[in-house]
Amino acid sequence: MPWRRTAVAAAAIVACLTILNFIIDFVVDWTWFGAIGYRDVFWTVFSTRALLFLTVFAATTIILWANGWLASRLAKPGIGRFLELAGATVRPPLSANVPDVVRRRLPLFVAGAAAFLGGLLAAAEMTNWDVLLRFLYQVPYGQRDPIFGNDIGFYLFSLPAYIALKNWMLLTVSLSVLSAGTVYWVCGHIELDGQRRRISQTAIAHGSALLGVFFAVKAWSYGLDRYLLLYGDNGVVVGASYTDVHVELPVLWLLIGLAVIAAIVSWANLWVRTYKLPLAATALVFGSAFVLAEVFPVLFERLFVKPNELELERPYIQQNITLTRQAYNLHQMATRAFPVEQSLTSASLQANQATIDNIRLWDEPPLMATYRQLQEIRTYYRFGDVDVDRYWLDGAYRQVMLSARELASTLLPSNAQTWVNRHVLFTHGNGVIMSPVTHKSAEGLPVFYLSDIPPVATGGPPVREPRIYYGELTDTYVLVKGSTPEFDYPKGKDNVYAPYGGLGGVSVGSAARRALFAWYFNDPNILISSYVTAESRIMFRRTIKERVETIAPFLHLDHNPYLVVSEGRLFWVQDAYTTSDYFPYAVPYDEAGGLNYIRNSVKITVDAYNGTVDLYLADPSDPIAATYAHIFPGLLKAFAAMPQDLQRHMRYPEDLFLIQAHTYAAYHMEAPEVFYNREDLWQFPRQPADSGTAMMTPYYMIMRLPGEHQAENILMLPMVPSQRENMIAWLAARCDPPHYGEMIVYEFPKDKLVYGPFQIEARINQNTAISQQLSLWNQLGSRVIRGNLHVIPIEHSLLYVSPLYLRASTGQIPELKRVIAAYGDQVVMEETLAQALAALFTEPLHASEQAGVPSRGLMAPPEADRAREALRHYRQAMERLKAGDWQGFGAELDQLRTVLERSSEVPGDR
Repeated sequence: MPWRRTAVAAAAIVACLTILNFIIDFVVDWTWFGAIGYRDVFWTVFSTRALLFLTVFAATTIILWANGWLASRLAKPGIGRFLELAGATVRPPLSANVPDVVRRRLPLFVAGAAAFLGGLLAAAEMTNWDVLLRFLYQVPYGQRDPIFGNDIGFYLFSLPAYIALKNWMLLTVSLSVLSAGTVYWVCGHIELDGQRRRISQTAIAHGSALLGVFFAVKAWSYGLDRYLLLYGDNGVVVGASYTDVHVELPVLWLLIGLAVIAAIVSWANLWVRTYKLPLAATALVFGSAFVLAEVFPVLFERLFVKPNELELERPYIQQNITLTRQAYNLHQMATRAFPVEQSLTSASLQANQATIDNIRLWDEPPLMATYRQLQEIRTYYRFGDVDVDRYWLDGAYRQVMLSARELASTLLPSNAQTWVNRHVLFTHGNGVIMSPVTHKSAEGLPVFYLSDIPPVATGGPPVREPRIYYGELTDTYVLVKGSTPEFDYPKGKDNVYAPYGGLGGVSVGSAARRALFAWYFNDPNILISSYVTAESRIMFRRTIKERVETIAPFLHLDHNPYLVVSEGRLFWVQDAYTTSDYFPYAVPYDEAGGLNYIRNSVKITVDAYNGTVDLYLADPSDPIAATYAHIFPGLLKAFAAMPQDLQRHMRYPEDLFLIQAHTYAAYHMEAPEVFYNREDLWQFPRQPADSGTAMMTPYYMIMRLPGEHQAENILMLPMVPSQRENMIAWLAARCDPPHYGEMIVYEFPKDKLVYGPFQIEARINQNTAISQQLSLWNQLGSRVIRGNLHVIPIEHSLLYVSPLYLRASTGQIPELKRVIAAYGDQVVMEETLAQALAALFTEPLHASEQAGVPSRGLMAPPEADRAREALRHYRQAMERLKAGDWQGFGAELDQLRTVLERSSEVPGDR
């Protein structure tokens, strides 16, 4: 028939296109992995996926086909003994609703259905390729769980594989029952319509055999469920609780026995051939499971455990605490006392000058807005985000903020959105912007260490190769080494062009390669364009995330890769994690997909010019990372092989710190009684936000930790008690060698009130002088932008610093205009950080002078203090004058006169 031929032709075309796309994807991936030096990784993943697909496809298809074929051979229409479900023996008529073509070609339909379902299951199981490889190459953890005595590596590597296999077996048996049952129904051996309900003894025998297999697999499933008790959560204990160990575990053993009995009974029914035995076996297993595994444990929990919960659950709470701390590496966190003294003086600030010089005054949103207005230069350049790092500059350890100037061809004017511009001419970004975290210009703008195109170093590290072909915004393919040079950067009214001289990308010079990539990108211009030459190379997968995930899809990536200037070149650093959700007794972190184990075991660098990707093993003690090192020999390099200059820019990743801090908020309580009562829960501090309040996030800073001899880069976060605003502790992760990765919690005395960030914010808002000034600015066509409040530990005291920005209602450039600082009961707002600190520590400064301590740096002499005070009154008078506040203008002039008169009375004053 014509429609059949059309359908067959359409199916053939679809099949051919599908196969062709698969082949092209394979060749492109093979070529791409070879170009970047990771073809062995590609072959390992591909061969494992292919082997898994073929194995599951073959096994599933054969099992389903065998059951369907056997049913079709045994279910002869009109032949056999039938049982009425009510008990009568009759001969049923053939199913009148089944087309004759189905009956005639039943074996063909059975084979086709088996192959189709086998393909679906095989495609789904291919995603478990890493589960299989981790099972085969697993490395022992070296510690046993407290309930079953298994090495924890069994739960990380073996248990997921067993569960995946069990699920496939149960699903395959269920589909076999459906396949065989359908055949029996087609052949009239099962009648379940409204008038007749009967089944042949042949179908009963076949179903009993399959049911026996199902119960055998179910018995194994109950055996695996014993280990899943280690992941339960009853609200008190995460992991096996008292009820789990004393009730659920024996019940599971009983269910294993009942499932085995049910399997034997089902197989015995091959000779008895009654529907009652399978129904009885099924009711026995699932009825017992409901009563014994669902109802009885709840009653036991309510009536026996709850009245004595703390006493009974104490050892299991302790196991939960111990293993959760290990899973998140919290057991290595050192605890130190922080007495919170009010002992800061100008001498203390002098001794911690490196900390003072690196107090962060620039927040990412206003700094990004400023970068974009001042340094994007052209509309097609874009700064993706701002990174925080540290460099040795002019002999000083400086924290800086920097951003890559990437090129986004989609930002070209609409009439310039041509194929040549987007893929041949505009191929790369250029340069990086860098500024210190503390300094500002007289206008309130950042001071640039690196700026302009090509990058000009003004105190910053030199950049010899500024071109950025791989970054965070490079999401389109580009062709390099073509017949025309690429756009490099604008220069006045002209543009500078330059050819690509690196090794990035894949060769696309031959006609076959051009056709291959033209099909892959669905872009015929690659094939026909005269710009593509024999030397041309095509760059794709250029974003850091896509590039790394393609090479190592088994790693979880930190949300923020950051840029590093090293030896005159630009590199991206990407932190990567090994994770699992099968660590026993560990609480899951729901905001990260339910993982309950994490390590920052891999550091990744990506050359922004060549796209070279290097993966370094940063934590050899991690068994998951060690397992992947066995799976992919040569993929993970020794951390010592990383260039020394890049090693100096490694930092503790923010995502990991957030997860650890969130978990530590509860799991710093190591005593089961305290944990049970939740009497010392912590939380992140609140801070004001545009939409109300938001939780404070960790921030990097350079400071000298208490008891240490020199300043270092750390990642820190204050903590407050649950439902309270006062500070209770602060967490620090050290980023510099030789202490990289060490975590410290500084705990405050519990009998002393220490202002938390939100309380300091409230005190700032309650300060009359500050609130009036902010209100005045907001009324004069400017918008006041409050910066993040940073808590700065110095010695054993706490200093609070917050920047304040102004942005004109018609402008787009925020300017850093004031610095608010708080210490003890004092809150001040000055133009610069130095002035704010001088205002805070005027009295201690004078006292030290009276004691004969020489003054230098922040310990300015009294006349310098009066000069600063006079300047402050003068500037405030000018602001009042601009605002038309004549009364305020006169008041400030009176204050200025008073200061000047007092200065004239000091002997020797000039």
